[in-house]
Amino acid sequence: MTHAPTETSPRGSRRAPSGRRAAKPPRRRRVWRWVTLSLVLLLLVVGGVGYWLYSDLNGNIKGVDIDRAIGTDRPERLPTSGQNILILGSDSRAGDNAALHTGKVAGARSDTALVMHVPEGRTEAVAISIPRDTLVTRPECVKSDGSEVASKQRVMFNSIFSQVGPACVVKTVEKMSGVRMDHYMQIDFAGFKGLVDAIGGVHITVDQDIHDSSSGLDLTKGPHKLDGTQALQFVRTRHGIGDGSDLGRIGLQQQFMLALLSEIKKQDLLGSPTKSYKIADSLTAALTTDSDLASLTSLAEFGRSLNGVDPATMETIMLPVAYDKIDPARVVAAEPQASTLWKAVRSGEDIPESAKKSPATGGTS
Repeated sequence: MTHAPTETSPRGSRRAPSGRRAAKPPRRRRVWRWVTLSLVLLLLVVGGVGYWLYSDLNGNIKGVDIDRAIGTDRPERLPTSGQNILILGSDSRAGDNAALHTGKVAGARSDTALVMHVPEGRTEAVAISIPRDTLVTRPECVKSDGSEVASKQRVMFNSIFSQVGPACVVKTVEKMSGVRMDHYMQIDFAGFKGLVDAIGGVHITVDQDIHDSSSGLDLTKGPHKLDGTQALQFVRTRHGIGDGSDLGRIGLQQQFMLALLSEIKKQDLLGSPTKSYKIADSLTAALTTDSDLASLTSLAEFGRSLNGVDPATMETIMLPVAYDKIDPARVVAAEPQASTLWKAVRSGEDIPESAKKSPATGGTS
């Protein structure tokens, strides 16, 4: 019996997990909220800075015509599906990102990817993160230059962004989930750094020394106040955490998210016009959206529609994944959990607890 070869990330293969541990309780499943929070905060802030700053901020935003690139080969919009936004954190090595210890690999990958689902009524939200090491079937896509790319199995999810472009990432997610993406947002590393610096830093406490030459993070056990560069290193570090895989850094990302929420609440950023502008300016400069949202007016209108969503109560779930049987350094969607999860999103129903359990944990306990 033969198997299709695994397409590896440009970064190469990662160390295989050392064990197959049972999934943790919900604490470990709430992952990557920092990207969601940053973008929700951006929308809320942009909605309140006022149109007198329109020209300064509007020119920052870049747009991608996702609808034109994908065409009609998409899931239908269902009346029960609410709003679904695909959010990518880009790890481009270009421009301001080059100085952020992001590595020396050319191009950009989707370092973080999640689907934010806002049910009808928009009073709550759930974010479903897709691990970057997930092997998926990439559908037939069209690049920005008009050239066609054939469908391919067992492709690293985070490689699609650099090899084919953001529209193909959207199409891939829609094919694997059956969920229509209403909007697309992308923020790069420099934007995340700017957010934390605009806030004035975030306080965290680590329970062990962390020395990661890859991310540049060097922290001793105890309390720290992280600036933007250190915060970026903190949420990206994986060496010395768990088994060194992408799944292993989940705990640190959750910890930072909670600290960031606390800092925002303490400073009442939405009541400070100066800080609100700094945040909006840094994030819009690093933001790419679908063409429908690529203006301050559209972002403000969309942000106001999300006023009832509280990021602090947002549920975040990792797409249930299992270690790949051929390449144990990669993961695949775990069934039937993944199908049950996506079905609940499509129908607007509560996601069953059984659909949130992931066999792969990244060696964390």
